[in-house]
Amino acid sequence: MNFLFYTHSLVSDWNHGNAHFLRGVMRDLNRRGHSTLALEPADGWSRTNLLADAGSGAVLEFEADFPDLKSETYGPQFNHEEALQDADVVIVHEWTDPALVARIGKARAAGGRFLLLFHDTHHRAVSAGSDIAGLDLEGYDAVLAFGEALRERYLRAGWGRQVFTWHEAADDTLFRPAPGTEKEGDLIWIGNWGDGERAAELEEFLIAPVERLRLQATVRGVRYPDAALDRLREAGIAYGGRIANARAPGAFARHRVTVHVPRRPYVQSLPGIPTIRVFEALACGIPLVSAPWEDAEGLFRPGTDFLFAGDGAQMQTQLRRVLHEEGLAEQLAREGLATIRARHTCRHRCDELLEIIARLAPSAPRESATEGAAR
Repeated sequence: MNFLFYTHSLVSDWNHGNAHFLRGVMRDLNRRGHSTLALEPADGWSRTNLLADAGSGAVLEFEADFPDLKSETYGPQFNHEEALQDADVVIVHEWTDPALVARIGKARAAGGRFLLLFHDTHHRAVSAGSDIAGLDLEGYDAVLAFGEALRERYLRAGWGRQVFTWHEAADDTLFRPAPGTEKEGDLIWIGNWGDGERAAELEEFLIAPVERLRLQATVRGVRYPDAALDRLREAGIAYGGRIANARAPGAFARHRVTVHVPRRPYVQSLPGIPTIRVFEALACGIPLVSAPWEDAEGLFRPGTDFLFAGDGAQMQTQLRRVLHEEGLAEQLAREGLATIRARHTCRHRCDELLEIIARLAPSAPRESATEGAAR
């Protein structure tokens, strides 16, 4: 089948976590014999900021890291109807311009022979509901929501004909353990500052515990304001700036533990949805300690795959345990990795996607779904 993905960006993962997952899904579909192409706006904010931050060399870096992926940019004169003609499945990400979301839906309603899916991987459905309510999804066959709580939100609001839960996952061909790598530090946190929606949580669950334990720690990510950078320096935490996602596995391997600090909208309104970094970190076999969130869907085995910390004091205790209790780090790394490999790789998500396609379009080829399920 020919898959066409409308994404905010495939090339840029600058403050754009969906690129991580999309790359893994496209790579697995390619391995199964399908054809994939991503279309992204030439002036998208993630791509624009990546070029401003790292220059055109970042695009060359992406091409070298992912030679099997194809992405094209579009501008105002791009002929989307022509691009849609050869597609069997079209997946439109929720950051796509609303006018284009509607335009693609109209092309489907006007007789387009492709299956059309809308993909939501953000919290705007609860934090900016009017934005999603204003989208014209009439021509879409179904919605893919990256958590059950988000799926239920769509159903309650009447957005979309059918809504399926489709979690993110780790590309374990890229995110995997690197045994024998020399450790350079105690803790690493890879994440972006964002819009300040977890500033207090980062202080409580990351900065203060590291400062009190006097750990050798590094933070990587973008959009850190001057006040945040000053606080990191005060706490003795090194700030390394942007890191390309393909370099993240090596960064995990050079440290002994990482943490998960979810954004507030997910904790308060969309329980059960971790960031993709949880999947990726566990896939690399690094022990993880998490700030509170409700694993409402039973994705993991808390206490076995990773440790929870209810507050900053518990985070300090849990980090000390991982770093000093013999065998605990090895156990967490082993069990977390086992859960990823059993349930949460991009291969699993492609199996699920092909099953959804088969339900929505019974005439679609099923061979690849069978092949993937047998892996």
